[in-house]
Amino acid sequence: MHPYQDATRPVAERVEDLLSRMTLEEKAGQLFHSMLMMNADGTPVTETDGSMLPFTTPELVEDRHLSHFNLLGTYGAREMALWHNAVQEMAENTRLGIPVSLSTDPRHAFTDNVGASFNAGAFSAWPEALGLAATGDPELVFRFADTVRREYLSVGFRTALHPQIDLATEPRWARQSGTFGSDAELTGELVQAYVRGLQGEELGLDSVAAMVKHFPGGGPQKDGEDPHFPHGKEQIYPGGMREHHLEPFRAAVAAGCSQMMPYYGQPIGTDWEEVGFGFNKGVVTGLLREELGFTGIVCTDWGLLTDAVIFGETHEARAWGVEHLSVAERAAKALDAGSDQFGGEQCPEVVVELVESGRISMERIDASVRRLLREKFVLGLFDRRRYVDPDEAAETVGRADFKAAGAAAQRRSLTVLTNGPLPLAGRPKLYVENVDPQVAAAYGDIVAAPAEADLAVLRLRTPYEERPNRFEAFFHSGSLAFEEAELARILSLLDTVPTVVCVNLERPAVLPEIAERAAALIADYGAGDDALLDVAFGRATAEGRLPFELPRSMAAVEAARPDVPNDTADPVFAHGHGLAI
Repeated sequence: MHPYQDATRPVAERVEDLLSRMTLEEKAGQLFHSMLMMNADGTPVTETDGSMLPFTTPELVEDRHLSHFNLLGTYGAREMALWHNAVQEMAENTRLGIPVSLSTDPRHAFTDNVGASFNAGAFSAWPEALGLAATGDPELVFRFADTVRREYLSVGFRTALHPQIDLATEPRWARQSGTFGSDAELTGELVQAYVRGLQGEELGLDSVAAMVKHFPGGGPQKDGEDPHFPHGKEQIYPGGMREHHLEPFRAAVAAGCSQMMPYYGQPIGTDWEEVGFGFNKGVVTGLLREELGFTGIVCTDWGLLTDAVIFGETHEARAWGVEHLSVAERAAKALDAGSDQFGGEQCPEVVVELVESGRISMERIDASVRRLLREKFVLGLFDRRRYVDPDEAAETVGRADFKAAGAAAQRRSLTVLTNGPLPLAGRPKLYVENVDPQVAAAYGDIVAAPAEADLAVLRLRTPYEERPNRFEAFFHSGSLAFEEAELARILSLLDTVPTVVCVNLERPAVLPEIAERAAALIADYGAGDDALLDVAFGRATAEGRLPFELPRSMAAVEAARPDVPNDTADPVFAHGHGLAI
């Protein structure tokens, strides 16, 4: 037995022993945190057509020496556990047996976006982070994160690619549903509860490491466009509130978050270098490491180095500000900046080339590998936490009490904007749209047309502009206002029958006419039809308060400063609005 394999030795000693035995190629592999998919039966992918992933699992683990992966897709709990064990066995049979660290984007709510989050599937279903923020309750966020930890542990996820603590200050930005809204102080309180729920008081055998994102705050995107794409790469601060966006990250570091993800954005018009944050030494080393004192792992956002094929379409590397550099030069700049790991990439040969050419020193590589190995040891991946029990996973994921807690949180998060006839009584004749009639039948008699109804219940989603690119179509951007024909159709219904309208706020919808003419208006951030109807009929209490303001018009949105919270003129509903019923 080598010293690194001896669980009785101190972690620091084990790390140094293993580091001394690694080849340059094996070290380089640790600097990449790439994607995997799995077969539905729980077996690893051994063939690929290249439409999403260029390499098979054995090629990445055995040939390219990668040991950090995030899982794409939604699967059953037992199958995920079986897959996890199969990948760990594959890794155990490599020369040094370095275990795999598996991560995931959020999996406990309603949004399904392969680039950002997955719907709950087998896991317990909670409101999106915006909904947790709407309750304003750090204890609820702790219980949520602790539930996530227990469900993740059972299937083998040891790193959460969340929480996301950007401030929702640009109403058009696509990523707001994953945030805690526009309030920096509240976001700071909630991220501390979230980190404690995932990691415990300190990182250990029963922890899930929190990769907090997107440093130093990704909310103020020019025109609200998303920096996954070239037209959204610019991040601007016309209101001078750069420091304000840092407040939640100071709280996250104080809470002991294990990892940090810099954003794609390219800061414009500041004293920072105008390059994406993953390449930005003043931000990663100067601000995060030196000023904030962060000592954990810095992993770049996904796809900074190489162009990628996603859904059969080519996407250029998100190397904003350094597009002119070669792949090797980009990697060197990110390493010089202080990044430890490249998210979504799988080209360790580039790091090998940089070291062999003398551009990057072995000492620099060792500094990052040391951090990455240490976390594997601390989490117990080399020892008794290497494998999971598929039976236990099937029992734990989606456990009845976890689902009940999520369902209760959905109800609490609902935000009553206008209450009109609420709470409803009796068994009215109900006309429903975008509501499951079978669910609604428990509350009233379902009719086929508005004219036959005593009351209608209408569920809407925040509008967005369709984008032609298949991947970008998942990121709902652009106008927040309902198109003229759709608005006319909605208002016709509201004028025909008293209507309870519930709008899903993944972004701040522009809905002054709907607010004026609906019998009652409720906001949700991920909630089932039964949750909505329980609140409407007084069987549950909605406690939510708006986590951002709702603008009066797109003109007001366009005139607002993207770095300033709640900056639109004369909003229909102010930040913090919410009524009791």
